[in-house]
Amino acid sequence: MAASTPDRILQRVDWQIIRRLDGLLQGDYRTLLYGQGIDFADLREYQVGDDIRYIDWNVTARIGTPHIRQYVEDREITAWFLLDLSPSLQFGTVETDKRAVLVDFVATLSRLLTRHGNRVGAMLAGASVDRVIPPRGGRLQVLRIVHELMTLSASRTTSITDLGALLGAGLRSIKRRSLVVIVSDFISAPGWEAGLSMLNRRHEVIAVCIRDPREVELPDVGTITMEDSETGEQMEVDTHDHVFRGQFQEASRAREGSLRQGFNRRGVDSLWLSTDEDLLTSFVRFAALRQKRRKTS
Repeated sequence: MAASTPDRILQRVDWQIIRRLDGLLQGDYRTLLYGQGIDFADLREYQVGDDIRYIDWNVTARIGTPHIRQYVEDREITAWFLLDLSPSLQFGTVETDKRAVLVDFVATLSRLLTRHGNRVGAMLAGASVDRVIPPRGGRLQVLRIVHELMTLSASRTTSITDLGALLGAGLRSIKRRSLVVIVSDFISAPGWEAGLSMLNRRHEVIAVCIRDPREVELPDVGTITMEDSETGEQMEVDTHDHVFRGQFQEASRAREGSLRQGFNRRGVDSLWLSTDEDLLTSFVRFAALRQKRRKTS
């Protein structure tokens, strides 16, 4: 990533992903980004099957029966990227690391949005929320976000990242209903889930989880030193030990399963990216999921 520049990254994204994605989606980018709309239109009484996120609790309390806020789709989407740049995102064992995948994903989605007249902004967080980029449109805005992603260093701390601080900042700062895209490996101190639930009541939220294959399954390569990328703590492990490898894989899969269940329980669509998978493939799979949900909602 250091050998690239924001402009080169954007050129590569345009040629390798955007053009192919346009062909596969046939220009229907809302397949990826549809929501229940942006602008408030009317109120109506709640009906079985309605999304409870759009219940107007003030009106419900005043009238005594549940009422739903209805929205109309706006031509312009305002999107916010909440970006986790903690040290664990620098991990990678295949051909790239998780942070490089994050940069490519953000460049792709922000480019896709701004090409259709939408505005994008970003909050970048390492140990704390270090940068806030207000929403704007255009190619220069995408270049600015990519530049900040490439230059902001991740600070190692003595404790695990608290993703709740980033979500809390989003809750306080994003006033108008928006598309909120949270990009992280979700390796965090517990408690951030409450912030996710609150964000999802106010906005259209997509959770993007980045992972590396070696975080799920260890190879049999003998004794190695493993380091906690968040705290720097090290320990030696024997990967010849098939029992240890099995326990490691079981714990990793349990963590992923818990994350998926948590997203589903809160009605948040999740996109899973891996350092060993083509980004276009991930986008197409996610578009199919969003299209299916749109037809059944």
